Amino acid sequence: MKLHCRHQWNQRTPETCPEGKINSGLALVGGSLLFLVIMVGILVYSPPKDVSETANQADASLLMYCAAGIKPPVAASAAQFAEEVFGVPVHLQYGGSGTLLSNLQVAKQGDLYLAADTSYIEIAREKNLVKEAIPVAQMRPVIMVKKGNPKKIQSIDDLTKEGVSFSLANPDAASIGKLAKKELQKAKKWESISKAARVFKPTVSEVANDVLLGAVDAGIVWDATVNQHSDQAEMIEVPEFAQSVKNVTVGILKSSQKPQQALMFARYLQAPGKGGKHFSGMGYQTVKGDAWDPHPQVLLFSGGVNRLAIQDTLKAFEKREGISVNVVYNGCGILVGQINSGQKPDAYFACDKSYMVEVQPKFALPLTVTETDMILIVEKGNPKKIKSVYDLVGENIKVGIAHHEQSALGALTKKLLSPLVSGDKSLYDAVQPNVKTNTPTADMLVNQLRTGSLDAAIVYRANISMVADKLDVIEIKEGRPLAEQPIAILKSTKYPNLMQRLVDQLTSESSRGIFESKGFRWRLTPESL
Repeated sequence: MKLHCRHQWNQRTPETCPEGKINSGLALVGGSLLFLVIMVGILVYSPPKDVSETANQADASLLMYCAAGIKPPVAASAAQFAEEVFGVPVHLQYGGSGTLLSNLQVAKQGDLYLAADTSYIEIAREKNLVKEAIPVAQMRPVIMVKKGNPKKIQSIDDLTKEGVSFSLANPDAASIGKLAKKELQKAKKWESISKAARVFKPTVSEVANDVLLGAVDAGIVWDATVNQHSDQAEMIEVPEFAQSVKNVTVGILKSSQKPQQALMFARYLQAPGKGGKHFSGMGYQTVKGDAWDPHPQVLLFSGGVNRLAIQDTLKAFEKREGISVNVVYNGCGILVGQINSGQKPDAYFACDKSYMVEVQPKFALPLTVTETDMILIVEKGNPKKIKSVYDLVGENIKVGIAHHEQSALGALTKKLLSPLVSGDKSLYDAVQPNVKTNTPTADMLVNQLRTGSLDAAIVYRANISMVADKLDVIEIKEGRPLAEQPIAILKSTKYPNLMQRLVDQLTSESSRGIFESKGFRWRLTPESL
């Protein structure tokens, strides 16, 4: 409105102005000045569209604490990631692994922490700072010397010779310093080496610079550090460090407000054609990374008995990782048939270990997570007065059991009843005339019993967690009425690391609580993980 009024005023002339005495020059100058003031105001106070866009970009950015010695491949990966993946910038804060750990404890903010030594990630886990940990490369400690090795250094002991100067990384600040101290203490050489060192530096990069600039004759660094300066330096491998291979590991911080983006960048760092390319190109030994996909989709086959115990955990995992977990629940006999016919789930969570055995060659070593009892269920009040599995052969008893070829429960039921005898038959054969339904999953048996279609059914205890107060349970005392639930990852999956994190989540303490609330017993021990 003000702009409109001023525009009209500027169009007035001495002839049209009522006063008729206004100097046209003054009017023009005054109008121009006023117009300039208004335009400045508009620039200052107009709706902050650009500011909002900048804020949104800032919100999308990630803060990563990165070990200084790993800077080159991480910086290159971060720049490429920002270009390729929705313009998500990664701000890198460098320092020694130990120093960075201290910093993030105080700051309690940030998204990722990359340490040159997995032990720092474990410390961060113990301090409840890190949730997931993803290895991206491997390194070994070596002695770094100038090209040509002018002081002819060939061993750790040569560092203490007269006329040789060397630099070490601070064990309290840098991974390489911590590891060198540990291994040299084992060899009973740390005391003499630490006393002879000319200087202790906070990062491995600074140790390497000392050697490159000629400030010292040698330094203990990572092999990858030397590989990045192969035109100016060379490495001396020594027996004291022969077994000291360390994983470069990135941890996703619990303080992260953007775990999906943080995990995406961690996957990017590990992917062979992305971050893995930069690591290998800069002299690092890379790990087997997952195929790159910003939003992977994975397939999980699961026995129906596990559904209630895992569905919430899977949803939370999907949300945090920014992925899709497509789940097929069914009887394990059906699932095994699908696997043997060529379907390739990225992981298989079986109803019972007997159904894992049938497909074991296609999967990595399984982990038995839980177990649950087989029980006999009857209508509330038990109107047919059923007391044991032997009573299932009584007159006018409508029985439900799972299909022995389609379902692990069915196969276990047959295995349980076949050795038992009723008259001149096995109990399994004797009960067949009373069997009114064979289903691939136990939840169908529970539903049919609750609607009055059945008088009794054999199911898993885990199948009745939601309706336990609406029916009666008769414990099976004969045989071994037990099913054990293992999980395994497909050997040929494109996402072995992602699937391992899924298994880790399904075997976590929070998952344990859900399983136990659904009628399972926990089988995992710290030793089995």
